[in-house]
Amino acid sequence: MLKRIFDMLASATTLMLLSPVMAIVAWQISRKMGSPVLFRQIRPGLNGRPFQMVKFRTMKDAEDADGNPLPDSERLTPFGQFLRSSSLDELPELWNVLKGDMSLVGPRPLLMEYLPLYSAEQYRRHEVRPGVTGWAQVNGRNTLSWDEKFKLDVWYVDNRSFWLDIKILLLTVKKVLVRDGISADGEATMSKFTGNGS
Repeated sequence: MLKRIFDMLASATTLMLLSPVMAIVAWQISRKMGSPVLFRQIRPGLNGRPFQMVKFRTMKDAEDADGNPLPDSERLTPFGQFLRSSSLDELPELWNVLKGDMSLVGPRPLLMEYLPLYSAEQYRRHEVRPGVTGWAQVNGRNTLSWDEKFKLDVWYVDNRSFWLDIKILLLTVKKVLVRDGISADGEATMSKFTGNGS
């Protein structure tokens, strides 16, 4: 209950305080990449239930001759890279937190297509609400292997507390300021998870 109250108060306050910043970011995305300004995608939430996550768009809608999206490295714009490295693209997720789809702290919501690929232990990351930031994000973020990331997610599930959340939020601010762990080696973002052998 304390976690949910904190999430609601903190997300509402931050949304109000940063609304001018969000308005500027939205204007810049519209100017540089056009519409839509927001990226919406169905992600698994608490107990794997789907919800619509919203972020600022960082990639162009570029496709190859067969109509398939180009690799992230070719669709990610310089401004989009700045948004990711500064974590400004995550700000609209505060609306998901306010609604109760997400928490400020928890395992990051990944793709729906990954759900059948998890082991029983890895699936435990869905025992809590997904977070804007999490234990894996402050311990390596996208430089971690999938196995390392999932172990940290499950560690958080087993050890979560209000004070751990505060620690993670403070470490997140530090990580954002130094722009650490934005992408995996050789990747614009993070390679896809293809199962337990990834």
